[in-house]
Amino acid sequence: MPLITVGVNHKTAPVSIRERVAFAPEKMIDALSSLISEKKANEAVIVSTCNRTELYCSVEDFSMVDDVIAWLGQYHGIALSELKQYCYTHTNDDSVRHIMRVASGLDSLILGEPQILGQVKSAYAVSQEGSCIGPELESLFQRAFSVAKRVRTDTAIGENPVSIAFAAVSLAQRIFADIRNSTALLIGAGQTIELVARHLKENGIKRIIVANRTLARAEALANELNAEAIMLGEIGDYLSQADIVISSTASQLPIIGKGMVERATSQRRHSPMLLIDIAVPRDIEPEVEEVNDAYLYTVDDLHSVIEENVRARQDAAKAAEEMIEEGVNSYRRVVESRKVSDLIVTFRKSAELIKNAELEKALKGLERGQSPEQVLNKLAHGLMNKLIHSPTRYLRDAGADADQNALTIASNVLGIYEEKDN
Repeated sequence: MPLITVGVNHKTAPVSIRERVAFAPEKMIDALSSLISEKKANEAVIVSTCNRTELYCSVEDFSMVDDVIAWLGQYHGIALSELKQYCYTHTNDDSVRHIMRVASGLDSLILGEPQILGQVKSAYAVSQEGSCIGPELESLFQRAFSVAKRVRTDTAIGENPVSIAFAAVSLAQRIFADIRNSTALLIGAGQTIELVARHLKENGIKRIIVANRTLARAEALANELNAEAIMLGEIGDYLSQADIVISSTASQLPIIGKGMVERATSQRRHSPMLLIDIAVPRDIEPEVEEVNDAYLYTVDDLHSVIEENVRARQDAAKAAEEMIEEGVNSYRRVVESRKVSDLIVTFRKSAELIKNAELEKALKGLERGQSPEQVLNKLAHGLMNKLIHSPTRYLRDAGADADQNALTIASNVLGIYEEKDN
């Protein structure tokens, strides 16, 4: 059954469009049921994230691509003429290749980002829950997960951080062998600090303190992450408690100076302190790097790491693309073999009917008193003639037409090969 993909993503549509076609998690099953009940698809999985909304469908024929686009527009109240200019479509092998690239992180805004695989798996699970997935998409997604796992395991696609937030946390992990016993002081409450906080939380950090000019914003972030919130003016009182300091504000003047860090390291009895300044202009005075036991990194230090890591991911992506092509070919073989399964069943039934007919004749011959030898000879002769009848006729027709390709295929299928003169 044909496979199609309809979608919009960060490459084809601005956020103003992406947010309009996004599916709320609580409405996903209803949407899938609507898509199938309206006979736009036989099976469906919807992947909806901040960067993409994609519908993977098993359909009766490829003409239904337009029906699926129309359904998407109608569901979200977007005119078809408006939606179509942002949509992309894929069919069959291209659909297979696309979902494998998506699940492997090769189609992400950040090359190799790991979250997308979990998001695709969640979309698959929701479709299962809604009984909207069948053998076609079941096979496709299981193969996509297998390929994505191989890409993650056998390449370095996800090993090197390529975002400022991720790079900052990775640096902290390299300096502190185990951050689970560490305290982090995060200065600012914008998007970058929020991402830093989430990465730290995911990696099991013991304690997070969020400092911000506006206490309410600090508290809002702290409440989400079970952290503490303080004002910028309180940093001096908390700095000595921090093993990791990451700062990203819009301040035009430094927030942390050399003297403040010297006092903090003294109170820490010279236990090392990592400071990462990812603000422009800088939040931490450059002279801080002169303080013993204080290790200061700037946004430029992180950018150089990120550039190296992007190149490493691009190299890994080449190997990943080869794995995906292998996955596409493997999936195609499975599908093609499934197509002939009905033919094989029919062929076996035909052979079974021939066998039963000849066996019945043989049994009647025995009942009439024919010798076993005579009966067996007739049975063998009858089976042979009936089983080779169709192949023989095919060979004669191919020979008459001088169809060498057909003759070669027949020879391979029948396991017969012409003897050649020495």
